Amino acid sequence: MSEFRITRTLPEDAMAAALRADVQNGLTSDPKTLPPKWFYDARGSELFEQITELPEYYPTCAEREILAGRSAEIAAALPARTLVELGSGSSEKTRHLIDALPRLHTYFPVDVSDTALEQAGRALVAERPGLNVHALIADFTAALALPHSPGPRLLAFLGGTIGNLLPGERAEFLASVRALLSPGDALLLGTDLVKAEDVLVGAYDDAAGVTAAFNKNVLSVVNRELGADFEQDAFDHVALWDATNEWIEMRLRSRIAQTVKVPALDLAVHFAAGEELRTEVSAKFRKDGVSAELDAAGLGLERWWTDGEERFALSLSVAR
Repeated sequence: MSEFRITRTLPEDAMAAALRADVQNGLTSDPKTLPPKWFYDARGSELFEQITELPEYYPTCAEREILAGRSAEIAAALPARTLVELGSGSSEKTRHLIDALPRLHTYFPVDVSDTALEQAGRALVAERPGLNVHALIADFTAALALPHSPGPRLLAFLGGTIGNLLPGERAEFLASVRALLSPGDALLLGTDLVKAEDVLVGAYDDAAGVTAAFNKNVLSVVNRELGADFEQDAFDHVALWDATNEWIEMRLRSRIAQTVKVPALDLAVHFAAGEELRTEVSAKFRKDGVSAELDAAGLGLERWWTDGEERFALSLSVAR
């Protein structure tokens, strides 16, 4: 008999407190920054869904291609009884994996959005008799504890989201993932791969301007939640490739000299004309680098799958 449960591990005001801290720290740093997680209010999530359908934006379709074609191989490599997904959202892509795991007992989707978890979890339970879904409202970048469940466990972190973490943050994150796993459990990790600069930049600066609207939406979030007076039209969307660090940076460039007020923080932030606010880093990877980072965290790379054009990879690494 299927069962759906949802557990909140975040205090009700945790995200509001985190936003305040991130805006305070980011807008007073040099250079100025805001974390990409604040893109995703209702409007930002809608814009991102549009981005995934754009011809320039390949990661979503490339990863979906791998999951559709390789889920049976993934399941054979680790016939998990428990599947944990960090940043699960709608769980849409994960359905390929869930269907391929015949012994799957419990699915733990983890996300900060209770609405997304509720909708996806109830749909999965209705569609798949015998599957237990225990949704966790949690911030997976913070300390995470999982309820008891049968092993082996497969922890999935898809979408290339790991690229939003800087190298030191990735090391801490992978160590925290390893701490959730027992020897023989595994991590299924999505990573976007290094490729031609024009392809990479195009994916973050589409001709229709959807990504530009998505980038500027973070200003609307700060305005709404903290009473700030950012003007979207006073900033230009910028996407560039950093060949040294092998990552894309998204920035917002001030078109004029201006001062933005954030009343909730009693903060006034001056921008010089041409000054940039970094809103996202999206690292791109090579197989050897992924293997080394996993190894440092106590995870051994065992399988590596790419889409037909080798744009994106899913890797399976086993906890030692």
